[in-house]
Amino acid sequence: MVQKEIYIIRHGQTDHNAQGIVQGRGIDLSLNEKGRQQAQAFFKAYKNVPFDIIYTSTLKRAQETIEPFKELGIPHEIYPELDEISWGDLEGTRATTESDLAFQELVKKWRAGDIHAKSSVTGESPFELQQRQKIFIEQMLNSDTKKILIATHGRFIRIFMCTLTGKPLAQMEHFAHSNLCLYKVNLLNDGKFEIEQHCDIEHLSEA
Repeated sequence: MVQKEIYIIRHGQTDHNAQGIVQGRGIDLSLNEKGRQQAQAFFKAYKNVPFDIIYTSTLKRAQETIEPFKELGIPHEIYPELDEISWGDLEGTRATTESDLAFQELVKKWRAGDIHAKSSVTGESPFELQQRQKIFIEQMLNSDTKKILIATHGRFIRIFMCTLTGKPLAQMEHFAHSNLCLYKVNLLNDGKFEIEQHCDIEHLSEA
């Protein structure tokens, strides 16, 4: 039996997404026109789901993605624990050869199991992000909400799926993401999380 149904979406597209510029926790952009169209397409597909609560990060791109649902009167709560990972010195850089090599080297370390590696002193490691995810998960589990919508970010989702399912963070790359993709996760009676929909973008077919 399912205790909670959790719909986890990545925000819609921003100009930085379109241009291949790293965002992260430290860059707070709004959706671009395509991102707003994606948000409307998701709303059209899921507006009849009786969500009890919406959780978002503190960043505008996540909050703007669920704006149509807020207009239905669904309660909305903002949690910094849902913010994207901090990419440190990589934030705001284009995918140039130099920055792309630095990014790929960092991801290589994560795949090898070095979950404490980060891009710079000001960056955040997967382990650090997972610790704040656990704070949010505890709050979510202690609530009496049954149907939950979470709007968050790409790297956050990769790590969140590992956190929920108990997989090692070194396997985070197994969880694909794209703008306005959906992961539907069910909390079962035995306390385990089961992924029902995996990076679903069917709702974007008309966007």
